[in-house]
Amino acid sequence: MQKQNYSILLEQTIADIKKSGTKPFLLLHACCAPCSSYVLEYLSELFDITLFFFNPNISPESEYEFRKRELSRLIGDMPLPSSVKLISGRYCPEEFGKMAKGLEDLPEGGSRCKNCYRMRLAETAKVAKEGSFDYFTTTLSISPYKNAEWLNTIGAEEGERLGISYLFSDFKKKNGYKRSCQLSEIYGLYRQDYCGCEFSKLEAERRKQAKNTF
Repeated sequence: MQKQNYSILLEQTIADIKKSGTKPFLLLHACCAPCSSYVLEYLSELFDITLFFFNPNISPESEYEFRKRELSRLIGDMPLPSSVKLISGRYCPEEFGKMAKGLEDLPEGGSRCKNCYRMRLAETAKVAKEGSFDYFTTTLSISPYKNAEWLNTIGAEEGERLGISYLFSDFKKKNGYKRSCQLSEIYGLYRQDYCGCEFSKLEAERRKQAKNTF
């Protein structure tokens, strides 16, 4: 079975929006400032965007707060065609810990991450529905380490469950990841070396130690 090209699906949706002459409201789940930079540059002319910072996986809390401040700084510094709002979700690391129980030793990119995608996208869909947004999506697919197939499948399922449209996307395509690195340098953004959770941090530290032994 051929994989879906989510970048093409996004382009088709954008073409339809341009034809309609409307500017839909988009709730954009944001994991961090670097990943958000290119997505904002790409979509801000087409959508009225509200960023939603909901990442209970991020540990420790000081890291969570720092990433949130960097996101706020980005939307203040970046010249965009229209203002972008930022709202914060609940910080509930205990819920993430409960979800990850028994999956602690799995490598990054496995079922623990898939469950984390579900946790964050389900909350984003809920907030988008309550706020009467036209679409919701996530910046997560810009990372080459994130599974775009899982993200889009889960997003579509959560959108269908609540009756709100998920914006299909694969933001790493069309040099999106490369552009996010360029924008991070332009705006001096903090680029973390682990996804966010304590397990990914430990894995990153082990990789770094292994590299230093050679």
